[in-house]
Amino acid sequence: MERVAAIIPARGGSKGIPGKNIKPFLGVPLVAHAIKAALGAKTISDVIVSSDDDAILSVAREYGAAALKRPADISGDEASSESAVLHAISENDACQAADTVVFLQCTSPLTTSEEIDQVVTARAEMDADTAFSVVEVHAFLWQIEADGTGRGINHDASKPRQRRQDRPREFRETGAIYALRKDGFVPEGVRFFGRSIPVVLPDAIEIDLDTPRDWLALEAYARAAGHQS
Repeated sequence: MERVAAIIPARGGSKGIPGKNIKPFLGVPLVAHAIKAALGAKTISDVIVSSDDDAILSVAREYGAAALKRPADISGDEASSESAVLHAISENDACQAADTVVFLQCTSPLTTSEEIDQVVTARAEMDADTAFSVVEVHAFLWQIEADGTGRGINHDASKPRQRRQDRPREFRETGAIYALRKDGFVPEGVRFFGRSIPVVLPDAIEIDLDTPRDWLALEAYARAAGHQS
């Protein structure tokens, strides 16, 4: 059976929401939601939290994940998530033994175990290098030119506005789940390489926790929808 390691990057610094990754969301530290979803996924063999922050690593252990201390030079605002995943692969035995690594974002606390399984399974069944979660979107996107005028990106504004059902289907990366073939990811160093497969998650929530307003909106939605901690 394929071995799959889930890596959850969770650095200590957060300018938008201070202490975000251990701030209680629905009464539980934010990082714990990702840990619980990963531990509940049938496809996941090991769960590792990578952080520069000892408080986050303590919460990780409390909720059943392995804790990996991340160096400061790959923990700042400019550090990529890929650098944290590559570090985990180089330092953690479970990651080194894995065939697939799954990168999960803390900022999507409503991600479910079933959604993780769906993405991991799609990568394996379609023999893809990368599988990632997406949601269908229907937005009309605009680019603002240097002179201040708008230019339609995914639509022709000079023509009558199309109905949603008449437009090509378009999808947005949720940023929540990426399943990567480890042996291909390590030399490439980026999450998209080779053959990449979008996996549509119809019930995924499109709000990431980047600002206090995001937090209020998502927590209010979660409570109204009956989500439990």
